[in-house]
Amino acid sequence: MIFDFFSEIRNELSVVEEELIKAVRSSDPLLTETATHLIKAGGKRLRPAFCLLGGKFANFELNRIVPLAVALELIHMATLVHDDVVDASLTRRGQPTVKAQLGNRISTHIGDYLLGKSLILISLYDDPLIPRVLAETSVKMSEGEILQIATTYDLDQNIKDYFYRINRKTALLISASCQLGAVACGAPRQLHQTLRRFGHYIGMAFQITDDILDMTAEQTKLGKPVGGDLRQGIITLPAIYALRKGSVRNRLQEIISKTDKSDQEIHEAIDLIIGCGGIDYADAISDKYIAKAKKELAGLPDVPVKKTMQIIAEFIGIRSF
Repeated sequence: MIFDFFSEIRNELSVVEEELIKAVRSSDPLLTETATHLIKAGGKRLRPAFCLLGGKFANFELNRIVPLAVALELIHMATLVHDDVVDASLTRRGQPTVKAQLGNRISTHIGDYLLGKSLILISLYDDPLIPRVLAETSVKMSEGEILQIATTYDLDQNIKDYFYRINRKTALLISASCQLGAVACGAPRQLHQTLRRFGHYIGMAFQITDDILDMTAEQTKLGKPVGGDLRQGIITLPAIYALRKGSVRNRLQEIISKTDKSDQEIHEAIDLIIGCGGIDYADAISDKYIAKAKKELAGLPDVPVKKTMQIIAEFIGIRSF
């Protein structure tokens, strides 16, 4: 899905969309059909968009940047397919997941296939910074996912643990997208490092907002059941805050600790978290990250897409899906 605030790169994103479909074609009909279905199911395309926008701060050339933009989205898609296997998710964006349609074994290999395709595209670049950053990012993303699995139902997690996890899970790839788009277009180090920091702050805010929406969004907008993290024992920032509050701590611990929770218990836990200020606290932290992102943006050249980046930063803090 391409949002209105991507109007300046709408044509470039359309090219990325076409190249995504070309990139996943295979001699195996199942691979082609399944990967193409994933692409056509949509998505925010934030990572390729940030890549393109980052490139607009430098000597932008579409042919130089499109393979990277496609690779970034393929990496993201691969993680989603693998996540759906780990989380036993049956829907995403309101559509049946590959796991729901074809089972765990094929889903796992589809994710691997997408990741492999991204490697082919990344290999086209001569600048060693591009493969190095993406290799390091991929390793840390895996560390973040494993850490999340290892800490499910762990009621002793603190805010620092949470930030460490979401940086690896989400922020690093968004940060890399902002940075490497500029790198691919020949940006000097100071410029692409500023974009990297901007991407980090935006990525942190994006994941915090995601975790808020998991508790507060309408299911039709979210595209998956509300309270999914609580069902799986994944303890996010609003819950970490609420677990510090004596008034709700005992009951909230009791609910989160259960491996089999009813819908009523999930809604009760969400009400407890909202009632003690957990959502408001997480919102405030997200706003702080967005403010930091805007501060980084202020030091960048005054090119037309700078305003677009500001609008995106503001949207992330208020989005409802």
